[in-house]
Amino acid sequence: MKALFPGIQPTVKGISLAFLATLGMANVFVFSKAALLEVNYFQFQFYWFGFALLWILPFLITTGMIRKIPKLSRGSNIVLVFIGLLELAAATLLFLAIHLAENPTVISFLWNLTPIFVTILGIRFLGERFNLVEAIGIILTIAGVILITYTKDTTLKEFFGKGTGWILVSSVFGSISIVTAKSRIRDIHPGILTLNRVVFLFTFALALMIIRSESFVIPGRAAINMAVGSLLGPFLTGLAQYSALQYIEASRTMIIQSTRSLFVLVGSMIYLSILPDMLQLVGGLITILGVVIMTWGKMRFARNRTAPDSDAVITA
Repeated sequence: MKALFPGIQPTVKGISLAFLATLGMANVFVFSKAALLEVNYFQFQFYWFGFALLWILPFLITTGMIRKIPKLSRGSNIVLVFIGLLELAAATLLFLAIHLAENPTVISFLWNLTPIFVTILGIRFLGERFNLVEAIGIILTIAGVILITYTKDTTLKEFFGKGTGWILVSSVFGSISIVTAKSRIRDIHPGILTLNRVVFLFTFALALMIIRSESFVIPGRAAINMAVGSLLGPFLTGLAQYSALQYIEASRTMIIQSTRSLFVLVGSMIYLSILPDMLQLVGGLITILGVVIMTWGKMRFARNRTAPDSDAVITA
């Protein structure tokens, strides 16, 4: 990926890749919800990651990247297995949340909790600190999440039944994966990280299809939605997000990524004809503001100490 567009400055290249990944991830929420309205959860995972495998393998073969896999060190292989298991949990719960939720925009807003978990993990395992500005951003983000999820007399069963609880658990697994991937991004190519994730998820989905004796027959429109969504998500978004980390600080990618929910909002309105209620919309906008403030504070602090970020991004 570094050989592409050598005349473009690294910062411009990184921001462009991060924005491309943001658009791709926004479409994931919309196309996955559209497909889940026509197929069951297990069929969806099988075809979604099956199509993703069809997209990523030819790319890795034609670029020669596939030949780098046998040359990986034992430590890198162990890290890939660990990341694969974490991504398996994170992505499975993410799509379960989208499946259960009425509106994918709400799930996208809640996904903005991920930077908070990443920051906490960075403090615990990478020796990072956070400042007052970051603390304000974290408080705003949590306040936004409370507004989004607030309903009177909600039971724990209803909390998870609407997808809200599952997206929070997914964010925790995803955040651990992010910190791990960021620590090894220079040793493992973005294409290999993307393939690793897709292989784990497809293998798991195939096993569930066989164990549950699920039908492999699906509507044509659902197949199209999943083919397009997997191209934009596991393939394009995965490569763009991991590659962006090679050119710019991860904090910058987080600011760009936080706008994803606005694109999901527009896509849900146009493609699915659904909108969040006013309280959810206000809460969602507050989470975006919180992420921007928190990341801005992190970037200021990082410039003062000239040390690399621990934050990163996540794909579906």
